[in-house]
Order: sequence, then structure tokens, then C-alpha cells
Amino acid sequence: MKIVGIDEAGRGPVIGPLVVCGVAIEEDRLEKLERLQLKDSKRLTPGRRKVMSRRINRIAECYTVQIQASDIDNLRAKDINLNEIEKIAIKKVIGMSNPDMAYIDCLDVKPQRFCDEMENFRDGLKVIAEHKADDKYPIVSAASIVAKVERDMEIEKLKKEYKDIGSGYPSDPKTIAFLKRFSYENLPEFVRRSWATVKKNQK
Repeated sequence: MKIVGIDEAGRGPVIGPLVVCGVAIEEDRLEKLERLQLKDSKRLTPGRRKVMSRRINRIAECYTVQIQASDIDNLRAKDINLNEIEKIAIKKVIGMSNPDMAYIDCLDVKPQRFCDEMENFRDGLKVIAEHKADDKYPIVSAASIVAKVERDMEIEKLKKEYKDIGSGYPSDPKTIAFLKRFSYENLPEFVRRSWATVKKNQK
């Protein structure tokens, strides 16, 4: 039986993509992943995350989907909220990984409703979706780590070109200072223009 764990990185930032990752492995090899003693990516240093991500990639199949800032803005302009946007990416990961069972860090306030939607999306798929699943299931922790490392790499690429953009989160003064350098019309394409943070901090 093939199992996938799914989590995301980058829901909240005003800069950069939303990255959704699925880490897939055959059930009889799951122990190899569990031996890594994985934790939610937010509890690890960036350096440790990179090391763990490399190890995860050697043990399991990793599938990532990036939804760029401009795509997020376009979908939100059609009244598609962030949860629905993330579901689009989750469904792509399920399609790519072709699992029998999925453990997902739940984004819906009603986990059962979310499970039903995902199971209806793919015949024969069994879904376990829980809040803070990345703390409970090593395979979801693995997805959290790989997603965060990929998003961090995208942010590092942007920093090489634009220098100090901060972390990309609205709470980061460096990110706010970066946004204030541009008029709304001239914002770089990697900025989520639909975020309230942007509208509040434009010239």
C-alpha cells in the first residue's frame, strides 16, 4: 500500500509561492522514514531542514506543487479563497503520487468534510486529515520539511536579485520596507497583490 503525507509552506506570506508537498512511500518502508525522528519544519533550523530534506528525498518519492503569487491573486479575484487554492494543489499532489492512503495537515475547520471531499476526488483513496498532523505523523512532518526547504530556496533566489526582502511575512519589518519601495502598479510579480498588507503599505 502506498501512503502519502501532504503539507504546505507559505500560506501566510505576502511574497513568494505557496508550496504544497506530498511525500509518498510504500507502507512496508515507512519505518525508514520514522527512523529520521522528524518534526514539524517550524521546529528545525534552516540548516537542519536542508539535511533532513535530502534524507527524505533518498528514502521516499517527493512531489511538490508551487502556486505562484500571480496565480493566487488571479484565483482570489475570482472569489476563490486560500483554502480552495490550497486544495487545488493538494489534488495535484494526489494525482501525481497516486496513493492508496493520504495523511493531510487539515486546512478545513471541519476535518471530516475535508476528508470526504478528498476521498470523493479520487476513488478508493482513504484520507486521514487532522489539524497539526505535522506534529503527529512523521510522513506529514516530512512533507512539511520538504515544502519549507523548497519555498526557502525560492525566497533565496529572489534575495539574490532584490537583496533584502525579509522573510516575506507581513509581520517582518524588512518585508514591509521592501513593499514600500514600489507603487502598486510596479510591484514585482512575486508579491501577492491581493493581500491586505500590500494595499496598506503602498505609496
